[in-house]
Amino acid sequence: MTAAVVILAAGSGSRVGAEVNKVLLPLDGLPVLAHSVRTVLTVPGLDPVVVVCRPGEESEVGTALTPHLGARDVLLVPGGTTRHGSEQAALAVLTPRIEQGEVDVVVIHDGARALAPAGLFEQVVDTAREAGGAVPTVELAGLLTRDPTAAPPRGRLVGVQTPQAFRAAPLLDAYRAAARDGFDGTDTAACLERYQPELAIRAVPAGPANLKVTYPEDLEAASRLSSAG
Repeated sequence: MTAAVVILAAGSGSRVGAEVNKVLLPLDGLPVLAHSVRTVLTVPGLDPVVVVCRPGEESEVGTALTPHLGARDVLLVPGGTTRHGSEQAALAVLTPRIEQGEVDVVVIHDGARALAPAGLFEQVVDTAREAGGAVPTVELAGLLTRDPTAAPPRGRLVGVQTPQAFRAAPLLDAYRAAARDGFDGTDTAACLERYQPELAIRAVPAGPANLKVTYPEDLEAASRLSSAG
């Protein structure tokens, strides 16, 4: 059995100040999206790789990725109007392989996180196979509230990243239930928590270098981190 990887690339470039999808912007000579795809293709046991793009951008995304695939193929799927819809579209393509037992884990990754290392993909897949689900987290500094009289949040604060990995069959069942109910989750874990609450989801330590390209300065920061690595 293999782990399928879904790379979400159906966002926009509005917050990064670009007129094109931010995952198509150049980062160290390659499109942002190509960094994630190339990393995934180096990890044994990850197949198939599904890239979810915005409807109408299939040609642009295909052109951006083709020079970086080598002998491998990726499945290019038009996404939905929300993150949940895009994940649903990817799972629809993967359903036959999941039902036939060819794929036992599905990894969901944000194409704007160009620097996620190969080892992190391996770790979340191994953890998902063992526990049920895996989510990379990074510890955050304390937050201040808008109300100066309010007590600050207690305990450790963590930020959630991708790649996230989940056992394929429960994930598919959860999204089928969500489709019946018209539920649109904020992320994959939210859908699983609603429809598969018994599935254990473990935190996997990650780091701040696994940043998400969201604002213009993030491209420069990603380039510096890539060079340092």
